[in-house]
Amino acid sequence: MTRPARPLPARHLRPPMGWNSWDCYGTTVTEEEVLANAEFMREHLLPHGWDTVVVDIQWYEPTARAHGYNPDAPLVLDGHGRQLPAPNRFPSAAGGAGFGPLAARVHAMGLRFGLHIMRGIPRRAVEARLPVLGTEFTAADVADTGSVCPWNSDNYGLDHDHPGAQAYYDAQVAQFAAWGVDFVKADDMLFPYHERDIAAYARAVGRSGRAIELSLSPGTDMSLARLDHLREHAAMWRVCDDLWDRWEDVEAQFARMARWAPWQGEQGWADADMLPLGHIGIRAERGADRQCALTHPEQVSLLTLWLISRSPLMMGGDLPTSAPKTIALLTNDEALDVLWHSTGNREVLRERDLVLWTAQDTDGHTRYAAVFSLADEERRFEVPLGSVGATSHDRVRELWTHADTAHDGRRLAAVLPAHGAALYRLADSRRE
Repeated sequence: MTRPARPLPARHLRPPMGWNSWDCYGTTVTEEEVLANAEFMREHLLPHGWDTVVVDIQWYEPTARAHGYNPDAPLVLDGHGRQLPAPNRFPSAAGGAGFGPLAARVHAMGLRFGLHIMRGIPRRAVEARLPVLGTEFTAADVADTGSVCPWNSDNYGLDHDHPGAQAYYDAQVAQFAAWGVDFVKADDMLFPYHERDIAAYARAVGRSGRAIELSLSPGTDMSLARLDHLREHAAMWRVCDDLWDRWEDVEAQFARMARWAPWQGEQGWADADMLPLGHIGIRAERGADRQCALTHPEQVSLLTLWLISRSPLMMGGDLPTSAPKTIALLTNDEALDVLWHSTGNREVLRERDLVLWTAQDTDGHTRYAAVFSLADEERRFEVPLGSVGATSHDRVRELWTHADTAHDGRRLAAVLPAHGAALYRLADSRRE
């Protein structure tokens, strides 16, 4: 039995959902490509809760290329060392307009606009001794040249014992706010854990006068001991390094999300990373132009784990050129209900090739269960109803196939393909 459509909960009660340019365009995305994805989102995904468009790394790099970063890249900066969109890639940014015109077009579609930024201050600003806005200091005064990102050479860190360091972040985020930015993905923040940078950036967001969601990356070796600090300063935070379209990457997320899922909620969201689905690798850092290499059952498993663990959803594939089958997965409202309306989400069993998760619906009586197979071949699982919190009276509906599933009152039988999953809604038939 299909349930009528339910309204989305308030933003702070559900994880962010959107599109990010990284998996398909890497450092090279253009204004035309951003707008094409925004228009597709407005037409096909916005009614299903997808509402944020994010321009990932090096939007200020006019010579950006696929498969890596240029050393000593000629970043486009203003007179205070703040990044500006490269006008050869973002024509509407010409004349110092920045991302204001592009953000306005995205907002006109009913969507939110986001961008990526690296920790610290551009090395070119330091070398040129550019003034930090509103201070008597220069970029050279506030930089910590011994603090560098191990995989990108654009920036130095900031010396947070110097008052000009906070001023630089304040000025940078103030410019984002003036452009109409709604979401900032701040990178090189979590590995190692840059506690003072995170606090300083959150402070700048608070001072900007705009409701900006702060996302932190990349998340390697993230400890739950950081939870209170993360919740105080960010809307979401990655719990892994970059995830790509390989089953081993997906399988590694089971343990991570089992650790973080019980803590998901309005105080902040642990992020299992972007969805490397659909058409990816067009001009990306990793791999060639391709459709997602995960099998369809593996894609269902990935999405099921992200939904039942209430991870943010950021689609990484180019939306207009992704297969309709992929878009159908992203717009399955029965499955998305688990993301929007569940609580108490947790892994309840992991033995050999079987993984079970359960959750409660916020309506107080509906429940959810996910059954995952880690086996390399098709496998039949007979799951005792009590192992997923079900009873003999429950009507069981599989949400990806929209099919009611029979059971014998004691066990739920699931025949799953290699690395497959099923996502169930459990409702007491006596209440219907």
